[in-house]
Amino acid sequence: MDSATARFRKSPRIDPNGLPDSVTELQSSEKVPLQDTRNYESSNEKDMSRSPSPKSQAAKLPPSTSFGQSAWRVVKITLGCSYTTYLLPFVFLGIAAGHQGWDDSYVFLLNFLAIIPLASLLSFATEELAKSVGQTIGGLINATFGNAVEMIVGITAVTRGETNIVQSSMVGSVLSGSLLILGCCLFAGGYSADTVTFNVDVGGILSSLMVVSSASLIIPSVLDSTTPSTSDPVHGSVLMLSRAASVVLLLFYLVYLYFQLKSHADLFVDDGDGEDEEIELSPWPASIILILATLGVTECSDSLVDSVDGFVEAWGVSRAFIGLIVVPVIGNAGEFNTALNASIKQNMDLAIGVIVGSTLQIVLFVSPFLVMCGWVIGQPMSLRYSPFETVVFFLSVIVMDCLIRGGRSNYFEGSLLIGTYLIIAIAFYIHPDAGDSVTTAG
Repeated sequence: MDSATARFRKSPRIDPNGLPDSVTELQSSEKVPLQDTRNYESSNEKDMSRSPSPKSQAAKLPPSTSFGQSAWRVVKITLGCSYTTYLLPFVFLGIAAGHQGWDDSYVFLLNFLAIIPLASLLSFATEELAKSVGQTIGGLINATFGNAVEMIVGITAVTRGETNIVQSSMVGSVLSGSLLILGCCLFAGGYSADTVTFNVDVGGILSSLMVVSSASLIIPSVLDSTTPSTSDPVHGSVLMLSRAASVVLLLFYLVYLYFQLKSHADLFVDDGDGEDEEIELSPWPASIILILATLGVTECSDSLVDSVDGFVEAWGVSRAFIGLIVVPVIGNAGEFNTALNASIKQNMDLAIGVIVGSTLQIVLFVSPFLVMCGWVIGQPMSLRYSPFETVVFFLSVIVMDCLIRGGRSNYFEGSLLIGTYLIIAIAFYIHPDAGDSVTTAG
């Protein structure tokens, strides 16, 4: 092989100026598609950047398809809001048992289990609706529907003349919140930490309001217990005092709402939680769930109250035990779930706020509201409790005040609260005549 051939292989470069015109034209014609390809790719990128997002594409789906997907999403979110939704089949069983005339014991137990998931759905729908409408209106919605179960069961019992059960359930809700739920939250939050802390300012304000309102609530009971005579005029005076105290307590409640939602709203806002709140349901689905759950609670509470007499006779328990222990369990199911989950996540401010806020609604709103309802329909619903209920009620409020005023606690104090609640429950169970002193005046 000669040297010319070797030099040719080592240097493959070719001078384009020395090429024929046909070859140069061929190269230029080959460069044009490359440039067009770059322009095509850049135009595709622009088109992709301008293309709608998956959410906007989903919004352009046919109405039937988008509605079906939205309805299925709402159902999944609703059923997954709490473990208590596994008890939803008892709703249909409880309603069927009440209408078919089953034994009162079965009717009571089935409807008791049915109201538990409905209470959780009520709480979930109320929270979702409150997130969508703003802080002020959301606070009013939480204040109105926060204890909807107690209100519905209470109104049903007042219309049936079961005022002693209503009175006991109001005391029981306070006991459940201030002893059982608070104890479980302190135990769950303090078990993984040496000390749990919460906002001292908010705790002091709420505990002070709780003590003052509770003292106002039990004044009619103190008057009845310290009056030697048990004549009808005395009972009439107690009833009149109860109605007057209810009006004052409702005014307290309006001032409390203004204080919490308007004038001092910054005290009750936790900056760390605002970023984590996510709206899972839009207002319309939340409203529909709220209405359906309210209707379900109303229907099941009717059967529950109607079966109380048979349940008491079959099991040998007092009406006070049902009102103090059994009814608050179903009424406070939503608050218990929310507060316990918050305490496990070490968000004790939220847990304390839910517990004290729910208890304040019972004292300042639900109890006086039921007294006014009894006044309207002609039932002698009063704030007159038995001496034992009065003492236990006020002691529980004092214990709550002592624990949350310092802003620090631990799991040992939580276990003490749970044990105290169990002792009170056993005391009312073995004292079947505890509610007899609260019989209504004829």
